[in-house]
Amino acid sequence: MSNDLLNTIQSSYSALYRTVDIVIISLLFLVALYLHDVQFTIQYQLVLLINIACFLFFSQTLELYRSWRTASTITMISYTTFTWVIGCTILITLAYFSKTGTYYSRLVIGTWFVSTAIFLNLWRLMFRAMLFQFRRSGINTKQVIIIGATPTGINLANQIDNNPQLGLEITGFYDDRPLHRLPNLANNALMGTIEEGIKLVKENPNISDVYIAMPMKAEERITHILNQCSDTTATVHIIPDFFIYNILHARWQYIGNIQTLSIFDSPFEGFNQTLKRIEDLVLGSLILIMITIPMIFIALAVKLTSKGPIIFKQQRYGLDGKEIEIYKFRSMALVPKTIDKVVQATKFDARITPVGAFLRRTSLDELPQFINVLQGNMSIVGPRPHAVEHNEEYRKLVHGYMLRHKVKPGITGWAQVNGWRGETDTLDKMEKRIEFDLTYIQRWSLLFDIKIIFMTIFKGFVNKNAY
Repeated sequence: MSNDLLNTIQSSYSALYRTVDIVIISLLFLVALYLHDVQFTIQYQLVLLINIACFLFFSQTLELYRSWRTASTITMISYTTFTWVIGCTILITLAYFSKTGTYYSRLVIGTWFVSTAIFLNLWRLMFRAMLFQFRRSGINTKQVIIIGATPTGINLANQIDNNPQLGLEITGFYDDRPLHRLPNLANNALMGTIEEGIKLVKENPNISDVYIAMPMKAEERITHILNQCSDTTATVHIIPDFFIYNILHARWQYIGNIQTLSIFDSPFEGFNQTLKRIEDLVLGSLILIMITIPMIFIALAVKLTSKGPIIFKQQRYGLDGKEIEIYKFRSMALVPKTIDKVVQATKFDARITPVGAFLRRTSLDELPQFINVLQGNMSIVGPRPHAVEHNEEYRKLVHGYMLRHKVKPGITGWAQVNGWRGETDTLDKMEKRIEFDLTYIQRWSLLFDIKIIFMTIFKGFVNKNAY
């Protein structure tokens, strides 16, 4: 099978996806009717037509049929599922307000909703795996060039080489600087000057993409390159040298008709914010029900073995750096406060009670924080909250420290399950913890949260640094 043939097929991918989606939606609807011995009456025909119309409309709005070549699998699945859920929600809403819900079998509709959501994603995953295999074999590839042999450009080239399933083939680098000024660049990687690269794109229609990886200070040069590339059919991408910053979730926004690029942003906006909150409410409620009896016994143990309240309340920084009050089982004896500075618990700390030592080693002292989760000022998964005094201290010492507060603090986190918890008696320990916290924010997904929760169950409760 030749590249030309695959490219011809690729131009019809959008039509193919629409056709397969309609077939799956219709076929599974008929199967659901058959399995529950329900006739395909005019009422059910109307339901199917409305659903298909809604799905096609919102798939166009959400650009479901765009190219997913360089997008993550999770993103593709999320868009597909969300598009389907919107159509289902509209049907349920129409049935409710028109008072026609009694005409339809709940088993049929429920079976159809669930099975279609599964199969719409399943066939995409199978087709995506097939395309990845073709691209690894050199079929259905795109030829690209990189303008600017900068660290950003070299990093981009490494990512392309490490992900052959993307089907991107680098023709070469183009830069006006001589080779001896381009570190870590092989002799055969530099193919010519920038003008020669632009000329190649104009003369060779097989070059489908141009990546400009030049410093943002070279604004005039970039503008000249863009003007030259406007005389080609290639897709042009600008890779800004924002690697010098710790980007969290960059996104384009509009202020009137002015477009801005947010750099230090939270992943929990819009749909993601709702999804994260649903995760916290559902899992938090289930976990709190399961731990109610153990919490009662822990409360009794704390009360009977030392004087003072059962629950210890502490001020912490929460979302956007705003102070919140979190709950923990008291693990230390009450001592007069003689200094303003908060002192972290250390090994063999005399303030820790015998019961408290066990609770801290096993992280059971943090169980009341599930109440914080239901209140909405914490999440199950997120950066662990630090004392306010420690925040003020380390924000001056650790670059990007306060960026961890772009999300809600969590009961467990990526840093904790990787061993970075407990006392931070050296600066490098805190730096490592912040590094993992920011990595969590950058990589966030629902599956990543579930992974961290499972890792917490098996390795996150007990740690040599927990005391």
